[in-house]
Amino acid sequence: MTESVSEAFSGAEARRAARNAGAIAAARILSSAILFGWQLILGRALGEATFGIYAAVGALYGIGVTVTAFSMSLIVIRDVARRPETAGRYLSATLVIQTVLALVAYVGINAAGQGYDSALQGFVAVASISLFVDMLGNMAYDQLLAQERMVTTSVIDVAQIVIRIVVAGVVLWAGFGLIGVYVVTILSGIGRSGALWIILRRTGVTPRFPVDWSIARPLLVNSAPLALAAVINMTYVQIDKLLTTGLLTNADTGHLNAALVIITGVVEVLSTTILVAVYPMMSRAFRGEGQDATFRFMAEKLAFFTLIIGLPIGLVFSLFSSTIVLLFGAGYSATAPILSVLIWYAVTTMVVNVFAQALYVQNRQRYLVVVRVGGLALKLALSLFLLPRIGVIGAALSTTGAEIIVLFVLTRDFHFDLRLLFPRLARLVVVAIVTLGAMFALGALHPLVGMIGGALVYGIGVLVGRVLANDDWDLLYRLAAAVPGGALILRYWHREVKLNW
Repeated sequence: MTESVSEAFSGAEARRAARNAGAIAAARILSSAILFGWQLILGRALGEATFGIYAAVGALYGIGVTVTAFSMSLIVIRDVARRPETAGRYLSATLVIQTVLALVAYVGINAAGQGYDSALQGFVAVASISLFVDMLGNMAYDQLLAQERMVTTSVIDVAQIVIRIVVAGVVLWAGFGLIGVYVVTILSGIGRSGALWIILRRTGVTPRFPVDWSIARPLLVNSAPLALAAVINMTYVQIDKLLTTGLLTNADTGHLNAALVIITGVVEVLSTTILVAVYPMMSRAFRGEGQDATFRFMAEKLAFFTLIIGLPIGLVFSLFSSTIVLLFGAGYSATAPILSVLIWYAVTTMVVNVFAQALYVQNRQRYLVVVRVGGLALKLALSLFLLPRIGVIGAALSTTGAEIIVLFVLTRDFHFDLRLLFPRLARLVVVAIVTLGAMFALGALHPLVGMIGGALVYGIGVLVGRVLANDDWDLLYRLAAAVPGGALILRYWHREVKLNW
């Protein structure tokens, strides 16, 4: 059964997914590396307290972005990928609806900023102008993703990030401080939006007015539960920064933000990258309840592969967090214990993201909202209890604990056959324990030796311990055959698998 399911992926689908994943992965890895370096510069240049203000402003802005976007991109990409002739009508609908939402978000986050000091309020007022600028760019970006123009969009995003950081670095060096950084961000966003709209227009897609309310109304209605889930999810991610700023100090928020910068980079590269690339293919794979064997196969494999990748990352960051945070400078030593806990939130949320995207494809966003509301309520309760008592580490514990509960609930909903999964999971746990011991031993020589040596032990353990089943290897073999250079790979790697491309 599994063999026939994995064979259902056509050569064209596999090659397109590999190309898209490659383009987005390259762009995200490069941009994430650049942005991470930029965060290191900011953290050192601003100091813990101002870096904490920067984090709180970013938290409010992030919530504002989710309100503005209203999670329409998931529906737009899905529907336009299926029916390209509707692109112009979807574009006009999002242009009108999201402009109104951006106004609501701008007023809302500035009102929320009134609860903090005047300096933070001023920064929020300037930074939130980007809501309107980024909104325009993201509309065109979604349309191009629906056309699977991943290479084009990736190049533009990387170029915009490089230009923004270089100019912002000069502005920061010249003494204009955080306000200068926000002004440069707005200007570079204008450049990105302009470039994306020009390219979109060249593909023949332009807004079609008057607005077709037969598209706009369902888009708004169907996006509402997604948007609620997104706001809840963003609040879930950002609330710790706001609570820490309000209950503790800006410096505590700065330490928390340093850990979150690392965590965000891990999730962006190892989770978001792949999920964005395979979303159109997952949308086409889902044929409805009772006909979704291929779709469930994809979801299960993505979740399991994500777990395999995430485990060694969690071990490395837990054991060597004190070394890793030195990248931010000696003043951020208090970030180490926060990072060692939050990395397990990253591992957990990467797996959660697979199931969340699967629910989006199934149009079960309402169920996801219920789960996320429960997770947010639990996290809020834990944070309010722990932060005043044990300090900022309480934020890390509440975030990780709540996400583990969310993962447990979502996995139960998919009804996986544990009789098939348990042996592989048990072997994976044994490999992780052996790797942990190797990291301890090798880390005593030098942290870098522990990181590299432990990763090698883990990789060998996965292979020797037969963590991957035959159907895992069969799927990987087919994907390897589809990627550029696949013929060279298959010259040295042979499996008794029928290739249908």
